[in-house]
Amino acid sequence: MKIRVGEEEIAVNLPDADALLEAVRRRMQSGEGFALATINLDHLVKLRGDSGFLAAYRAQDFVVADGNPIVWLARLAGKRLSLVPGSDMVMPLARLAAEEGVKLGLVGSTEESLSAAGAALETAVPGLEIAARIAPPMGFDPDEPRAGEILRDLQTAGVGLVFLALGAPKQERLAARGRAETPGIGFASIGAGLDFLSGAQNRAPRWVRAIAMEWAWRMFSAPARLMPRYARCFAILPGHMWRALRMRWQDR
Repeated sequence: MKIRVGEEEIAVNLPDADALLEAVRRRMQSGEGFALATINLDHLVKLRGDSGFLAAYRAQDFVVADGNPIVWLARLAGKRLSLVPGSDMVMPLARLAAEEGVKLGLVGSTEESLSAAGAALETAVPGLEIAARIAPPMGFDPDEPRAGEILRDLQTAGVGLVFLALGAPKQERLAARGRAETPGIGFASIGAGLDFLSGAQNRAPRWVRAIAMEWAWRMFSAPARLMPRYARCFAILPGHMWRALRMRWQDR
């Protein structure tokens, strides 16, 4: 499934969680790194006006659908995609790392949240080794020298998989830089996944997610911050729906 962003296209190249885990397993077994991004409408809004973010997306090895609108657009285009939120992949990816003997690194959020999230992961996943917990300071820039130091610290610690919890576009930009500078490490951009695990943020109840209303739950939990964001997301939907329908007609 390809999604148009200006003159560029972003390919959602893994259809579901099983395909993602299999692709990551192959990379771990070969000692090859990767960058994983989970695309949603908010990302599409940001991609339109941020060339650096767009370049970072082009450097991702794996892109999955994080958000029901992406899944629905795929259906309009006659393509099969399943919902694969980054937050939902934290535990499966951690289990996979333990199975393959790959050390885990946590980057982002706060020291308190990383400590609590790390403890929760180690309790839930026997044999998991967390070799690095790094909470960059406020104002962290993935292009600055400190980011390079973080990548080198991860490499020195022998980390093979990193959960990036920096928010978009910082996490995707750091993942893209990591692919170039530390090619043996896998980077998974998981947004608030670690904060959900630590309890620093509350996620929508499971039943809310089951009816595809997590966006509404989040919006009403922080309306001043999120209502403008979601308004921008809804504004771009008609154009993407039209392009998805055209894609379906062209494939006939």
